Amino acid sequence: MFQSILMMGGLGVAIGTVLVIASKTFYVYEDPKVVAIDDVLPGANCGGCGFPGCNANAEAIVKGVQDVNSCVAAGDDVAMAIAGIMGVSVSDKEPEFAGPGCYYGKDDADMEYKYLGVTDCRAAALLFGGMKVCRIGCLGLGTCVKACMFGALSIGSDGLPKVDQKKCTGCGACERVCPKNIIRLTSVTRRIMREYTKEECITPCQRACPTGIDIKEYIRLIKEGDYEGSVKVIKERNPFPTVISRICPAPCEFKCRRLMQDESVAINHLKRFVCDYEMNQNKRVMPYKAPATGKKVAVIGGGVEGLSSAFFTARLGHDPTIFEATDSLGGILRKAIDRERLSMDVLDWDIEGVKEMGVSIHTNAKAGMDFTIEGLLKDNFDAVFTATGGWDSRLARGDIDRAATVFPGAYLLIDLLRSKSDKNISVPSGKNVVIAGGGISVPDAVDILKENGSKKITVISRKYPDDSSFDSEAIDKLSNAGATIIYNAGVTKVTGEDGQLKAIECVELDTGVKHVIDTDMLIIGSGRFPELVFMPVRNEEQEQEEEEEEEDTANNGPLVWEGVELQKKPDANRELGLLSNQDVISEYSSAVAAINGGRKAAAAIHNLMYGIEFQESSKFITEQSVLQDVALLNNVDIVPKNIMELSKIEKGSTDKFSTGFSIEEAQAEANRCLRCGLVCYEKSKAAG
Repeated sequence: MFQSILMMGGLGVAIGTVLVIASKTFYVYEDPKVVAIDDVLPGANCGGCGFPGCNANAEAIVKGVQDVNSCVAAGDDVAMAIAGIMGVSVSDKEPEFAGPGCYYGKDDADMEYKYLGVTDCRAAALLFGGMKVCRIGCLGLGTCVKACMFGALSIGSDGLPKVDQKKCTGCGACERVCPKNIIRLTSVTRRIMREYTKEECITPCQRACPTGIDIKEYIRLIKEGDYEGSVKVIKERNPFPTVISRICPAPCEFKCRRLMQDESVAINHLKRFVCDYEMNQNKRVMPYKAPATGKKVAVIGGGVEGLSSAFFTARLGHDPTIFEATDSLGGILRKAIDRERLSMDVLDWDIEGVKEMGVSIHTNAKAGMDFTIEGLLKDNFDAVFTATGGWDSRLARGDIDRAATVFPGAYLLIDLLRSKSDKNISVPSGKNVVIAGGGISVPDAVDILKENGSKKITVISRKYPDDSSFDSEAIDKLSNAGATIIYNAGVTKVTGEDGQLKAIECVELDTGVKHVIDTDMLIIGSGRFPELVFMPVRNEEQEQEEEEEEEDTANNGPLVWEGVELQKKPDANRELGLLSNQDVISEYSSAVAAINGGRKAAAAIHNLMYGIEFQESSKFITEQSVLQDVALLNNVDIVPKNIMELSKIEKGSTDKFSTGFSIEEAQAEANRCLRCGLVCYEKSKAAG
């Protein structure tokens, strides 16, 4: 009996020891915040947040991937409770909803074969990419509809998914199951930030438009008589539609598919019609604006690009302020375009629209004189963007009698060269100077710098040694002057402390390897300061102190800042760095291109402020992209183009602005649009 008890006791001790060891070995740590948030959530496990269950959503909230008000099954009280656990405030959540990106279902599209397999888009996509000729087109089998847990999706009579925005929670379930990326989440922020990719159905005219306006959609709305809706679509990507409708070179019309049959659709004149309609109604149509973020952004320059970047920054929910050197806004548009082509009433109308979006303006404020970038950052601006324009702008405003500077230690090569013969133009000397670009003028610049006392000079050339602008004589001259040439490289970032430039970052264009070069002066070999986004650099300790003390501790010590280039479209690595083919060297070729530059800047500012990784550039559509297309049109009737004749404003007319097209002419021209897809287009109905 005693032996049995002893054996049982020993067995119990052994089992207990094993359990203690196992509990230590296999212990799974549970974050107390995750547990607390999971307890607050309703436990519906509906998937409306986009995660498989409330516990997964709780983990995402703690990681910062989800908002505290991400649960669609809970109310404001739950969001407030989660915010208390996380120690943050509840902010407005921008509405997101699914949006389809295909326009021709199986009945209207060209088909390769009849599909009789499993009624699932993923299965059909495995068979040669699906049954449609279009390689990215919607297959219409309703897999996204089955994935939707809220009844927000259905298949319409055209065989394409339809979204009920009132029911859609933006969970993304449909986006995840679509094998062709046809249906995806959208919002104002996403639409502003995005660059079009090879996976999307983008029409030839839209691809050619520098601003990427959804041309087909705004023409469709004109056709239906929804002029306000049409203007809203245009302003999604263009804050100066009335101006651009008068001066745009209309590259979109050169890519219109109707050119294969007769004449292009009068895309730009239709834009003019609908925008003039808005002006004559004297009722401004404003596109959607995201909830306020509390972020302050400074934009240096009140030309087209500066105004556009401020407009899109405001639409992203931030608080932008423009600092303009002159007493008026508009830049080249106000100074250099003939009044008969563009009246100032039209320009002022569009500029007022930018202001109404929530943009503050400071005129007669010149960078380097009335304010500095480091001063703006110390005044609690979260970011500063430079859009000062090129040499053309300086000439137009008569600002060439002194050397221009925008950020500490940076000057233009043209001003340095002019300082040799014009003593009124003063460029201070730096001890450690970097020259970016400059070509054959670099040896002369080096001579001036050496005369001014510079000790070390580094020249950064984007070209290979055999393809550079330097002949053997120039190279010898630079070598004798003590200058070092770095070939096949570009400047990607500048850094400084308070009012001093400290270093530049350059990249090897073939390998992508980056190097930091110490410098106190940067000479830029173009007629324009680069478009950079400047932000304060704070380490983790400073950020933690700011959160705890709720004040900007950076004001108590030196301000460390950096200026980062805008994101480039892919061309291996050779488009990285300043003065690439994608950079503006002197002035934008057209105002519509400057608008797109402003949108890209707003996207870069937003990403940098929130630490968001840039959109993957390898999928961007570029001029070198090979896309599916058509070489001829079948079953499209010839329809003459409606020619716009500018109507004269008759005495006593209620129209302040010329609409060009009448309503009847606009409707007729809108009907000429083929509503193109990637390879689809609207065919003429057979007579009889």
